[in-house]
Amino acid sequence: MIALYELLWHLLLPLFLLFLWRRGQREPLYRQHWGERFGAVSTNLRHPLWVHSASMGEIRGAAPLVRALLAAGYPVLVTTLTPAGRTAASTLFADAIAQGRAQVAFVPLELGWAVRRFIRRVHPRAAMMTEIDTWPVLLTTIRRRHVPLCIANAQYPKKSIERDRRWGGFRAGIFQAYELVLCKSETHAQRFRDVGCERVVVAGETRFDLPVSPTQLAAAHALLDPWNLATGRPGGRPVLCFASAIVGEDEQFIDAMARVQAGLAEAGLPKPLVVYVPRSPQRFDTVAGLIEGAGLKVARRSRMLDADLRPTPDAPDMAGIDVLLGDSLGEMYFYLALAQVVVVGASFVPLGAHNVIEPLALKKPVMVGHSIWGIEYPGVEALAAGVLQQHMTIPSLADALVHLLTSPTAYAAAIAGAQAFYAEHGGATARHMATLQPWLEATR
Repeated sequence: MIALYELLWHLLLPLFLLFLWRRGQREPLYRQHWGERFGAVSTNLRHPLWVHSASMGEIRGAAPLVRALLAAGYPVLVTTLTPAGRTAASTLFADAIAQGRAQVAFVPLELGWAVRRFIRRVHPRAAMMTEIDTWPVLLTTIRRRHVPLCIANAQYPKKSIERDRRWGGFRAGIFQAYELVLCKSETHAQRFRDVGCERVVVAGETRFDLPVSPTQLAAAHALLDPWNLATGRPGGRPVLCFASAIVGEDEQFIDAMARVQAGLAEAGLPKPLVVYVPRSPQRFDTVAGLIEGAGLKVARRSRMLDADLRPTPDAPDMAGIDVLLGDSLGEMYFYLALAQVVVVGASFVPLGAHNVIEPLALKKPVMVGHSIWGIEYPGVEALAAGVLQQHMTIPSLADALVHLLTSPTAYAAAIAGAQAFYAEHGGATARHMATLQPWLEATR
């Protein structure tokens, strides 16, 4: 089956390359470094640890572990599938790259000869995938070339299991290529054991160890009093944040805003400030138009704050603003720090929800919609602990937001719960390293 799969890749390769070229119209990096897609990687690193994280989110999640590996003296070559992932890796590990201890490249395509070329050129001492990589040709070629293989931050979501069963279990069997599986939770660990993985360790999720930007927090706190926000003073404006909203959610969240406004007015509280952060920069203008079309007054971060997140001379009076539109990248902690409660997107459409760890890191109460399969961990644990609320409808979400913003007792309990939950789930990087380092030493 793997041979047939690889043959299909060869047959469809011209179409895939055309796809990359067209994507390059919007993201130029798709049209660059094509040799790397075919394994033509040059490196001066000596027997590096090969770390593969497909996307920007996975790269960021694995960053604490990569930094720990670099600190332990291991040279690291990071591969990624997307330009966003490559850019994120280049930024996150810029110092190590400048010092010649790390390198970033695109992962080779699902062509056996390309993966073999990559391995011949790089000579990795071991390969470490992250999250849920099951590329058949990539993994089987790594094992056939006798490169030790493991996976970190590993997860096997229920939805993936159901899909794999419909496909006859082929993909599930590929997990057996991993010699070591470092899982996010016991639930995921048991699923890996069930498909034949022999060495499975529960190590947690290294996203919990991501550093919180002190600069962004300080910038947010500096604006709380001038903007009269309740996060910084009693009696101020309540603040809620819709984070990582995607297509299909904007109209729903605009409805939620109206309901919350009405609920807070009935309780005698000031009109809330809504911090709205779309997931994709391509949608910033569209989302601004939708919100303004609903009769809400919008201020855009890009037009009212400078590079240091300080108000520009012509910044509007925030007392008359309904929505602060987060039309920037890499400043999520700033937006979250302004808010009292956070609603995470991709959960009111069937896409499984985006990361809830960032708002939990700031000890914020978090709410999601009906679709959370993508955050099964820590979603299941956070729901059980009461620090994550799930709502199946927008009216239910709005009622819960109003309750939390009008009840000091409920809000204090939610904050305490978030603090305890985050403390309990931190330290995953150390747990990963406790197992990973002896395994790496044994691969010499």
